[in-house]
Amino acid sequence: MKTILVATDFSRAATNAANYAAEMALAINADILLLHVYQIPAGYLEVPITVNLDDMQLGAVKQINDLKEQLNKKTNGKLRIATEVKMGSFFTELKNVCETVTPYTVVLGSQGTTAAAHLFFGSNTVHTVKHLAWPVIAVPDGLVFSSIKKIGIACDFKKVVDTIPVDEIRMLIHDFSAELHILNTGSDREFKPEVVFESGLLQELLGALKPNYHFITNENTDLGIMDFAEKNHIDLLIVFPRRHGLLDKIMHKSHTKQLVLHSYVPVMALHQ
Repeated sequence: MKTILVATDFSRAATNAANYAAEMALAINADILLLHVYQIPAGYLEVPITVNLDDMQLGAVKQINDLKEQLNKKTNGKLRIATEVKMGSFFTELKNVCETVTPYTVVLGSQGTTAAAHLFFGSNTVHTVKHLAWPVIAVPDGLVFSSIKKIGIACDFKKVVDTIPVDEIRMLIHDFSAELHILNTGSDREFKPEVVFESGLLQELLGALKPNYHFITNENTDLGIMDFAEKNHIDLLIVFPRRHGLLDKIMHKSHTKQLVLHSYVPVMALHQ
């Protein structure tokens, strides 16, 4: 059975991501695992401060059960939803849970509204997207799941055999009955022999999925990708974190007004 793991700090962005994940789970007949990781306050071990770890845990358990109940009501009890509350480092605990449950994907909110939420969904989300070995979907705050009919892949046509996780892409296309769109993010304005060669290899790898190929001509490649995704109604944009700098700009929406306007696309990170 597929399991979608939702990491939450109970902020608005996190709750929105959980609702997105619940609707996605219904679409592909998956289970939901809600995970909350709480940390001992900084300075607890060095400086005596008043903190009750039992109260922290009880509070976290109550909040995660409330979220579970909310999702149950939203989906009319059609989902199987499990919960886990952990104490420790967010990424370490998330990685440990992933090793146990092997999630279909991990879902995170991409920003928060409070200072604490911004910290959680800034540094933690970016770090998770870049380094977690399992697929991660960063959901923009306010985005509502409807369907995934068009999946885009940002690809620079370099070493495609070694870097494209073909099995994962095939599974996504099959599970959602989606169209596949390949977005060439290379900087070259004309075909070079190596680009032609790599595109041929990519066609061999993904040809059965009948992908559509597009070439980003915007001098700002990252902005061009987001612009294409919005105008062509891409429902999920796949990137490969170790080969593209797009994620930093998506997660930190302070670069340009244009990028803010073009950033409402969920982004999935896949590692080769």
